[in-house]
Amino acid sequence: MRITVLTTDNREHQRTYTETQPRFGPAIEAVLQGLAELPDLEIHVISCTQQLMHAPAKLSENTWFHLLHVPKIGWLRTGYQGCVRAIRRKVRELKPDIVHGQGTERECALSAAFSGFPNVVTIHGNMTTVAQAMNARVGSFLWCAALLERFTLPRTLGVFCNSAYTESVVERYARQTWRVPNAVRREFFQTPLPPASATAKPILLNIGEISPYKRQLALLELAEELYREGHSFELQFIGVADPRDKYGAAFRQRIEAAERIGFARYLGTKSLAELIAALDAASALVHAPSEEAFGLVVAEALARNLKFFGTKVGGVTDIASGIEGAELFPLDDSSALKFAIAQWLRSGCPRPESAVREMQRRYDPGVIAMRHAEIYRAVIASR
Repeated sequence: MRITVLTTDNREHQRTYTETQPRFGPAIEAVLQGLAELPDLEIHVISCTQQLMHAPAKLSENTWFHLLHVPKIGWLRTGYQGCVRAIRRKVRELKPDIVHGQGTERECALSAAFSGFPNVVTIHGNMTTVAQAMNARVGSFLWCAALLERFTLPRTLGVFCNSAYTESVVERYARQTWRVPNAVRREFFQTPLPPASATAKPILLNIGEISPYKRQLALLELAEELYREGHSFELQFIGVADPRDKYGAAFRQRIEAAERIGFARYLGTKSLAELIAALDAASALVHAPSEEAFGLVVAEALARNLKFFGTKVGGVTDIASGIEGAELFPLDDSSALKFAIAQWLRSGCPRPESAVREMQRRYDPGVIAMRHAEIYRAVIASR
């Protein structure tokens, strides 16, 4: 079975054109790890770029990579028409059994729908609800992404939904939906867990792009309240904080003050190995967004047996359900979240022991890849 996967090469997204190896989102990397282990599949990954850069011919034994150059005019300003056409030409050469568009954030889902071949789409982030949560202005990137998402979903054969929440959002637009959670990269399961050890100052982590709907400023306020009440800890933030963005600039200013006081610190971005090391050095993850399609960082933290505190929103509820050490609170009840963290700090910061086993059972790349292959075969058979 020949599969074409359309995804964003993050070298293009982040304009790091001198890098020699393609980089995909964590969920894409994980599912490609699983698909690479299915010998009856032939995978062709296609990405677009505005500038020429190095592209390896193959990513694994059964996975080829195709990087297509598309001039700037062919991107968002023209509704990604340059990307759609370039991908369609390449897909006609490859003649796949099915095309899989990964994400509605940019050109991938739209290009799958107009590929001319049987196609499906995965929702990684619900652009319509993210745009609402961010109060996106007309004509902004998020507003356009939401518009293209609503246009695209009725035109594909079916949508992979990473949570019950995502399914409830897109079922009004989609012809068919399947519940398929995101996979967790294999390194989170294969890297040995460190021996349990007590630290002088417990570390709480928050991981994700610094953004209004991720609510890092609210977490900083909560952390300062806990610090003023006499609790000893450090809240560390990992993720992109763009100083050109109003929220990112406000966060950077606020975190500098918190670092001087000593209760919080900003660590910037991390490689995969550095991220796992940061998780292993911490005791808990605090993730309190107002909108979340899935919440992959939550599954990654639980795969390292971290305590988890979060808001009861979106796909986070699916991940936390039935998991030792996972506590969820209503979005508008910050006092309950604060009280729970304080109680945990006073009790010696216990960590779960069984979370990793359940994360692997649910989200191992092999498990998720098998589900993908099952759906591919059903869609192809129905055509």
